[in-house]
Amino acid sequence: MNVVLLGPPGAGKGTQAVKLARTLGLLHLSSGDILRAERQAKTQLGRQAQDFMDRGVLVPDDVILTMMMDHISRPEASGGFLLDGFPRTVAQAEGLDERLARKGARIDIVANMVVEDADVTRRLTGRWSCPVDGRIYHEIYSPPKAAGRCDDCGAALSRRKDDEPDVVRQRLRTYHEETEPLEAYYKARGVLESIDASGTVEEVTDSLQRVCRAR
Repeated sequence: MNVVLLGPPGAGKGTQAVKLARTLGLLHLSSGDILRAERQAKTQLGRQAQDFMDRGVLVPDDVILTMMMDHISRPEASGGFLLDGFPRTVAQAEGLDERLARKGARIDIVANMVVEDADVTRRLTGRWSCPVDGRIYHEIYSPPKAAGRCDDCGAALSRRKDDEPDVVRQRLRTYHEETEPLEAYYKARGVLESIDASGTVEEVTDSLQRVCRAR
């Protein structure tokens, strides 16, 4: 089974991808993790991607597609894979489908994690982390004992730039403009399954496993 996990930033894709891949026996392929690893290893693709990033422009679809297909084509992915963070655009999805078709493969299910913008904003802007030990807190769901201080070391907590309110709003705008159209694309191909991702981690995990196993 080959799965794409779709959803806005803050939907919990990273957490759910690890759990779902383990349960279904799939290779978890995170585009962000792969890009960082390729850059760190200074592979040819990593150097190409770094060159674009250093110039402040988006990494072209062809580079990302080639990078992802390199991992999809490896023996460890022969039992099925789960894509997390890719594809991000319809053009990438079309390119992925074309390249998979050449291998006699296809995407079997796209699990779309649906979360309202207000919920995403609340989840992301409420996150704080300890700069010393990396422990994560949340103003609502897991607050520190003393406001603004790490429970373990007492260091002042900080918020990632990505979680600043203005940045979160921009991330959501980008998602709606560039990635949300994938829902219509995959629905037309008969592989889209949407689930409510506003519940607890366990509830969302159960829903994802249910729709995947139904395929």
